[in-house]
Amino acid sequence: MKLANPAPLGLAGFAFTTWMLSMHNAGWFTGDAVPLVLALAFAYGGSAQVLAGLLEFPRGNTFGLVAFTSYGAFWWSFALFVEFFAAKVPGAFVGWFLFVWGVFTFYMWIATFRANRAVQLVFLALWITFLLLALGVWLGKGGFTIAGGYVGLVTAVLAFYLSAAEVINEAYGKTVLPIGPYESAT
Repeated sequence: MKLANPAPLGLAGFAFTTWMLSMHNAGWFTGDAVPLVLALAFAYGGSAQVLAGLLEFPRGNTFGLVAFTSYGAFWWSFALFVEFFAAKVPGAFVGWFLFVWGVFTFYMWIATFRANRAVQLVFLALWITFLLLALGVWLGKGGFTIAGGYVGLVTAVLAFYLSAAEVINEAYGKTVLPIGPYESAT
């Protein structure tokens, strides 16, 4: 029995939510826009990724399981933090939250060296995003946060592309949108 590929769902949830938050981080929108990001983080960014991760389990895809469930949990924790706890947590600690997600993303990026080029680029851009956002919090420099927002936008575009490639290539039964060597996302 052929199992459907859950990766495009997880990638789309990740890309959409990352795009929305990154527009705020890049300075395109004020904090008034964040409640929509939080709703999206729960309903799509978090939930779709956790579901995609769990659906990777029967496929035997450890990388997909760990990546999607972890980043789904990231979005849930981010939304919970901003909504209920942000005013009570010192900024430096928030920087550590972002930095440790960067550490996780760095070793996941290393694991992508056995995957296609598109997956590698998503994780590289995400790692840089987390690093810039952490530096922005620690140094109090808006420039790092804005740069993190722009790299986050690049990350989202890469993830949207990979999601689209997985869906379109499978629908057509051939490579329409190339993703690099190994031509399968996860």
